[in-house]
Amino acid sequence: MKPNLTLSETMTRFSTEEACKQFLQERRWPNGVKCPRCNNEKVYALKARPFHWICKAKTCGGRNGYRFSIITKTIFENTNYPLKTWFQVIYLMLQSKKGISAMQVQRLIGSGAYKTAWYMCHRIRAAMKDGGFAKLMGEVEVDETFIGGKDKNRHWNKKRHVSGGSEKMAVIGAIARKGNVVCQMIERTDRTTMTGFVRQAVSDRVSLVATDEAYGYDPLKRFFPHQVVKHSEKEYVRGNIHTNNIEAFWSLLKRGVVGTFHQVSKDYLPLYLAEFSYRHNNRKNPNIFADVIAEC
Repeated sequence: MKPNLTLSETMTRFSTEEACKQFLQERRWPNGVKCPRCNNEKVYALKARPFHWICKAKTCGGRNGYRFSIITKTIFENTNYPLKTWFQVIYLMLQSKKGISAMQVQRLIGSGAYKTAWYMCHRIRAAMKDGGFAKLMGEVEVDETFIGGKDKNRHWNKKRHVSGGSEKMAVIGAIARKGNVVCQMIERTDRTTMTGFVRQAVSDRVSLVATDEAYGYDPLKRFFPHQVVKHSEKEYVRGNIHTNNIEAFWSLLKRGVVGTFHQVSKDYLPLYLAEFSYRHNNRKNPNIFADVIAEC
């Protein structure tokens, strides 16, 4: 993906707070400013305070009105960092194929506390969402993987003494060849869970659903043109039947987890999955930066 702005161009364009606020306003309200509380279009600009408005709708207090700013009800609200810093971090997260750690963000922005940078990154991940997701079509590959390491390999004060010595987190994903990917964390790798995910993510008009021989995919043949590649017999490709694309996505995700983030907890794994999926699905979108700003 080639963005329409380089990092230096981004920093030059958004070097002032006014420029950042103007861009945010254009992306957040392309058809005119609306009240973030009641969605009323009849709002009044406060001349003494640029990028501040007041809504006098009955649901917003009527005569007294509800005052709001350009960052009200966005991820930028209630933070001490200027918008230009937020914009730089968003750009770096979008252009880092394997992600960027909160520790690296802390060094770049001069954050006084690691938790501040960590919180900032998670807020941005929450904004990386694909609106109006359409079910996958064409030739689709489905596979599951496990994120995390063995308990015996943890530091002594982080061991959780899990039965079996492992606390890996199961993730299932589906990818349309030359198209989008969708993935989510699952609690169990049984037939009900895995088949349910595929039926939710994949259109019944697909020409092929390729998986490995995991028993959880057995019921798929009742709903899709399902074909299996048998990894246990060292079969990885049979004509157009393979799972190479989804496995490549897993490889990128795991390199990011191991090499960039080092550790991902179960509570926040869905946010990391959303980040990697969003970057993949928008890899050919030159306006990815503006689109994320609009979702903030």
